[in-house]
Amino acid sequence: MTITLAMTGKSGSGKTTLCKAFVKLFKEIYPDKSILLFDNDLSGELGHTYGLDVRNTIYGIRSGKHEYKTGIPEKMTKQEYIEWALEDIIVQVEDNVDLIVSWLVPSKDCRCPITQQMNDAVTKLVNAYDIVIFDCEFDLKYLNQLVDIDIDVTLILAQPTEESLLLAQRIEAFSAKYAAGGQMGLLLNRVEPVKLNSVQELLMKHNLDTIGVIPEDPALDGNSLSRDSQIVLDALREFYFRLNLPDLRNMG
Repeated sequence: MTITLAMTGKSGSGKTTLCKAFVKLFKEIYPDKSILLFDNDLSGELGHTYGLDVRNTIYGIRSGKHEYKTGIPEKMTKQEYIEWALEDIIVQVEDNVDLIVSWLVPSKDCRCPITQQMNDAVTKLVNAYDIVIFDCEFDLKYLNQLVDIDIDVTLILAQPTEESLLLAQRIEAFSAKYAAGGQMGLLLNRVEPVKLNSVQELLMKHNLDTIGVIPEDPALDGNSLSRDSQIVLDALREFYFRLNLPDLRNMG
C-alpha cells in the first residue's frame, strides 16, 4: 500500500515548505518507510531546497532530451525503456527519500502511445514507494495529465486573505473530479496568531472549514532556501489525525 498526499495552491502559497515538513513528519511516524517527493510544479523548487539543481526530468525522457547516466540497455520494449529511464532520473535527497521532477506535461488530448505508456510507468513507480508527496502546479489537473492515480488526501493551501480563500474555492472546484473520492481540504498557511479571530470571521463569511491552521514563521520571511520550519512541523503534528491517510505501521 502507498500513501499519496498532494499539495495544491497558487505559487507562493507554501506548498514546498509543507512538502518538506511532511517528509520530516512521515519519517518520525514511519522511520523505515520509503518516501518519494514528486515535483509536479513548473518552478522545480523542491530540488533547490535540498541544494540541488535537478535538470533531468520526466519531460526530458518524453522529449528525448535526457542524457542518461549509463548506456541504454539493449533489447528493451518501449514500456521497459520508459520505466528504466524514470529510475535513471530519480535523485536521492535523504536516507529513504527520493525526488523526481516532471516539469512540462503534455495535454491528455495527445493520443500518441507514449501518453499511456508514461502513465503506466509513473503509476508503477509511485506504487513502488510507501509514501508519495506531490508538489502540484496549482491544482490536480496538471498532475492528472501526467498520471491518473488515486490521491488519498489533497491539501489546498491558502493564505488568510479573502482573495486567497476565494482562489482556494476555485482550486477545489477544478480539482474535485481528479481527486477520485479522496479527502480534500483547506489548509490555512502563514496565519498570524493575533489575527485568528478575524480569520475565523472570514471563514464563517464564506462558509469554509479548514483541516488545519499553520502559524506564520518569521524565520521564513528571509526567503530561507531550505524551507525548513519547526513551527510548520509542529502545526502538522497537531492536525495530522484529521487526515484520512492509511496507517502503514501494522503493514510489512
